[in-house]
Amino acid sequence: MWINADLGEGCAHDEALFKIVDWANIACGGHAGDEHSIRLACKLALEHGVQVGAHPSYPDRAGFGRQKPEGSNEQLLGELKRQMNLFENIAAALGCASGHFKPHGQLYNDAAFQAAEAEIIINLAHAFPHLKLLALANCPLVARARAAGIEVIEEAFPDRAYLGNGALAPRDQPGAVLRDPVQVKAQAELILRGQALQCLDGSNRVITAQTLCVHGDNPEALMNARAVRAALTEHDQEKYNGAS
Repeated sequence: MWINADLGEGCAHDEALFKIVDWANIACGGHAGDEHSIRLACKLALEHGVQVGAHPSYPDRAGFGRQKPEGSNEQLLGELKRQMNLFENIAAALGCASGHFKPHGQLYNDAAFQAAEAEIIINLAHAFPHLKLLALANCPLVARARAAGIEVIEEAFPDRAYLGNGALAPRDQPGAVLRDPVQVKAQAELILRGQALQCLDGSNRVITAQTLCVHGDNPEALMNARAVRAALTEHDQEKYNGAS
């Protein structure tokens, strides 16, 4: 298990987070970010041995990627390819090889459960066949993408509340964003142990994932990342002690 984070979004803790995380999903102009921020993120990734990947979004800088644009799905796919190419070209020029990509924000949530947006992400993955796709653990997109021959990495969120169907609770619901590092660590521990989380709608659900995501745009991002790293370290130590 490893930590990934959404970075390059103009937030305060990026440089410190690069010292903690293993993978970085770098904003590439849709919801945030530009050529300068991509270069800076890639240089930090090289300095700290962090794998990078593009973090494309609905082209909605005013709303931070939370509004699907008008127009055809073909137009949207072209825009996402443009964002991906911008990132890939800058990273390659710096000698920073990308290994994955992860949709951002509303695009991520829409593609997780809706067939039309899932098809856009699958087509985007086919245009960049050397990249793995990060997707919400156990969501319909995972099966759809794997059926299309795409390598998928399933991720879980220690800093977000879930609904009973496995979706992330909408951010406008009270309690949807976990801000207390103690609570974030406790949720990470439940995920790592394969134990059920209490969802925001009162149900319980086990989340099985390969990587844990920490949102870089939370004010508590740095403390949350440290808490998740501590949970991972302690879990690995428990497994080592159990095997010895």
